[in-house]
Amino acid sequence: MYYTIDRKQYWLEEVGSGPPLLLLHGFTGSSTSWQQYAEKWKDRFRVLLLDLPGHGKTKIQGPIRMEDFCEDLELLLDQLSISKVSLLGYSLGGRTALSFSVLKPERVQSLVLESASPGLGSPDEQLARQTKDEALAGRILEEGIPSFVDYWENLPLFESQKKLPESIQNRIREERLSQTERGLADSLIGMGTGAQPSWWGELGDIRLPVLLLAGEIDQKFVGIAEEMHQSMPSSELKIIPLSGHAIHVEQPQKFDTIVHEFLLENV
Repeated sequence: MYYTIDRKQYWLEEVGSGPPLLLLHGFTGSSTSWQQYAEKWKDRFRVLLLDLPGHGKTKIQGPIRMEDFCEDLELLLDQLSISKVSLLGYSLGGRTALSFSVLKPERVQSLVLESASPGLGSPDEQLARQTKDEALAGRILEEGIPSFVDYWENLPLFESQKKLPESIQNRIREERLSQTERGLADSLIGMGTGAQPSWWGELGDIRLPVLLLAGEIDQKFVGIAEEMHQSMPSSELKIIPLSGHAIHVEQPQKFDTIVHEFLLENV
């Protein structure tokens, strides 16, 4: 159902009962990305599935900054009568979950970050990435979703997904194709890696339980996760064999076991 905050309409579904658990999808994904896990975990958790700005059914006019979305998320939790929530975020959703944990630590019970980063370390890196993301946003608006999805699927980051069964590849592609040009462009401009604040300096202040996940094949994010682990005193790090960027898709049984156990231990 829709929840309205300052004329923005956020689409959120929930299933199950128990301690609240919010699942945040990646770029080009939606709340449907997590359906299989919501079904598995609903007996122990109140599972919340949210469409991030620019994705799925959420309706927002124009880009929204990461910090402003985190303010909206706090208001959304208030509407749901949730004082503390466990967060699981993948990629864009992981950056979002980490941002909320830095800005609103008193609202977070535990944190699972899958293939996530705290942003970029220097202003020069941020500016270069902003320029790149803005150019990609322009390309999406100019060429359309099908052309962009063809490009996105063939990035080295997702190479390992080409070994998945065709039915799973088709499901992921359909989810990507269901997005809108304006939505994805606004997401890149407002909440892209270059646009968000860098949280590297704040990692040491995070005292809540954190699980860091990276796929063994995804060497870039293995390195980021290892560096984050060194900075976060309360973190656990798991490198998942035979997986690339999207562990929850490529190694679902391992993902289910590791994440579910961590969440149950830290409610």
